[in-house]
Amino acid sequence: MSIGRREFLQRTPALLALLAIPPGHSLAAAPGGLIRKPIPSSGEQITAVGLGTARRYESAADESALAPLRATLQKFGELGGVLIDTAPSYGQAESVVGGLLESLGTRGNLFLSTKIGANGREAGQAQLENSFRALRTKIIDVVSLHNLRDTDTQLALLRDYKQQGRIRYLGITTSFDRQYTDFEAVIKRETLDFIQVDYALDNREAARRIIPAAHDLGMGVMVNLPFGRGRLFSAVQGKPLPEWATEFDCRSWAQFFLKYLISHEAVTCAAPGMAKAEYVLDNLAAATGRLPDASLRRRMETFIDAL
Repeated sequence: MSIGRREFLQRTPALLALLAIPPGHSLAAAPGGLIRKPIPSSGEQITAVGLGTARRYESAADESALAPLRATLQKFGELGGVLIDTAPSYGQAESVVGGLLESLGTRGNLFLSTKIGANGREAGQAQLENSFRALRTKIIDVVSLHNLRDTDTQLALLRDYKQQGRIRYLGITTSFDRQYTDFEAVIKRETLDFIQVDYALDNREAARRIIPAAHDLGMGVMVNLPFGRGRLFSAVQGKPLPEWATEFDCRSWAQFFLKYLISHEAVTCAAPGMAKAEYVLDNLAAATGRLPDASLRRRMETFIDAL
């Protein structure tokens, strides 16, 4: 029988023990803690699994909607999670995240990633300043040009903000394969700290040229849509994990999908959406234990392709 997220939590004593970790203590400080990967341009390390905020953080307005998100962010921080990814285009997600982190007092322990998607320098600057206000922070760790919108103008603006010390890293994003040709061209002509691209076990096109190009040029790689917009969970619904998944300490389908991504040498961090504390436990467990080697990665591809 396939192991669901809730059943997985009930059947995994090591992770249940983490629920007893008091605030301020992180999994990274414990033996066998979260896997971290370096940002190539600086050597700074971040956890290999982050937290995405699209959709469920977009319109949370009352306490009934905010409470599970607060619990999610609290558990993410307690267990040593670092990167939180958001964007102005995600409705009110920046404000929701900023307000919750302020109430939890955990901003200083986290790596905030947001985006810019505007036309013209004035509009871009206004959007950036709003992001600082919404996230309630004086410094944003990484701001990325979203989907190549007004590329030259907005990258110049981001470089100015980086030079001023208001943002620490800059990058570009896409989640559309029709942009890959232009995206690759920008990677090759610009000096960037990060790219963010769609990549999943059933969506491997970015690994053919985009991700290797970024890696060769010393750029970190964030992965968006790591579950293939839900396609992967649909494909394996009702199916048991293959027995050989134990060879890389995998106990759920979410971990199967995430361990495949973060085992890629060029991937710095994958950022699945998380809006429940139980999902934090499941997803962050992907950044523990063994990862699949090249042979197992090929086996995972073959397995998914056959479904």
